[in-house]
Amino acid sequence: MSFTLKNKVRIVTAASLFDGHDAAINIMRRIMQAKGAEIIHLGHNRSVLEIVECAIEEDVQGIAITSYQGGHVEFFKYMKDLLEQNGCGHIKIFGGGGGTILPSEIEELHNYGITKIYSPDDGRRMGLEGMIEDVILSCDFALSGNGNYKNDMTLGEVHDVRKIARQITNVENGLLVSDGSKQSDTLIPVLGITGTGGAGKSSVTDEIVRRFLNNYTDKTIAVISVDPSKKKTGGALLGDRIRMNAISSPRAYMRSLATRESEKALSKYVQEAINICKAAGYDFIILESAGVGQSDASILDYCDVSMYVMTPEYGAASQLEKINMLDYADVVCVNKFDKAGALDALHDVRKQYKRNHSLWTAKDEELPIIGTIAAQFNDAGVNELFERLMEKVAEKCGVKFHGEIEHHAHVKDTASQSTIIPPKRVRYLAEIAETINEYNGWVKEQAAIATTLYQLDGVIKMMDDKK
Repeated sequence: MSFTLKNKVRIVTAASLFDGHDAAINIMRRIMQAKGAEIIHLGHNRSVLEIVECAIEEDVQGIAITSYQGGHVEFFKYMKDLLEQNGCGHIKIFGGGGGTILPSEIEELHNYGITKIYSPDDGRRMGLEGMIEDVILSCDFALSGNGNYKNDMTLGEVHDVRKIARQITNVENGLLVSDGSKQSDTLIPVLGITGTGGAGKSSVTDEIVRRFLNNYTDKTIAVISVDPSKKKTGGALLGDRIRMNAISSPRAYMRSLATRESEKALSKYVQEAINICKAAGYDFIILESAGVGQSDASILDYCDVSMYVMTPEYGAASQLEKINMLDYADVVCVNKFDKAGALDALHDVRKQYKRNHSLWTAKDEELPIIGTIAAQFNDAGVNELFERLMEKVAEKCGVKFHGEIEHHAHVKDTASQSTIIPPKRVRYLAEIAETINEYNGWVKEQAAIATTLYQLDGVIKMMDDKK
């Protein structure tokens, strides 16, 4: 890296709405990470509202967008307008779209206040890394203080997320927070979610947020999600928002934190971030850790109720004896239950849980171990998981959110089900095509035989006529 950053640079990256071309932005954000930036990646097909809401909640210095869908002028202008309306005009906007953005349009956008739209000529002149360094250096400025927000937000948020985000930034920068340390007299429960990398923690978290907002229609929720920093470069991919769809609610707030120490599963500023969300008045807080190994249980220091997320693919049954969280987790979630061997895995996890807690006579259905498929709509396992979590919150914290959900007894484990094509008919069209191909092949064979017989019959007649 040819330069050293003076500040921690945070940038939102995405591809614009109606644009499925995410190859370019993925290359860009990987180079940004390699140069020390913390990237909040949203993926493709993202609206202006989603991007601006994310940028404000994450308190970033910049937004980097690729747009190949042709509506770039209106898209970028609306983004600038929305940032200005919400008192966040300091967030810089960068964009690119190859030859789809004309030089005259680039000039128009620059005159409107867009920081930089990169053209193919810029690419030839500066090179890919040169453009990335230009973005990062332009965003290398400090964010501190309480912010100069003269107007109310126009995004419809229940709480002023600008102030909450800036207070968390101040904490990360080592500055004192003016009012984030105040504690509410009301007990606000914190759910800690941890587990192995790739277990689907973000998808499970999103489903819990969705059910919380649907069941408690006047309650608010905050999500603090931690992802690991690269020890070599200091950069980080904060990609949990890709899986988070329910947080677009005005009653939900999300903040991504980098560990800034790659050997740890949590940022050292987690407790301050939780305190700030509590002081802001959120009714429920979820803390999601980075992917952990077998021994890490650090999340227990920050939460009231803990959940461990794993998959059926943990290896041999003896590996379960090494998982520290099976001793402490209030609820264990075996996600991706549609994978092969899931039922056997659930049985082994329950058996190990009984050993760890000396519950020799407990029935399997009584144990707080649930199989889930978070990627499945209205999954029965996730529904049961949410009920179990709310029971634990009531049991350990004494907090019962009004509009109580009905708690159902465990009947059977979840199962994968296709709501469009039933499993027994998945190959239905393929079987029809195969049958038709077989029939066509048989017809050709019969036609060839008939042709041969006709020819032979003709030859025989000719020979008879000559006699």
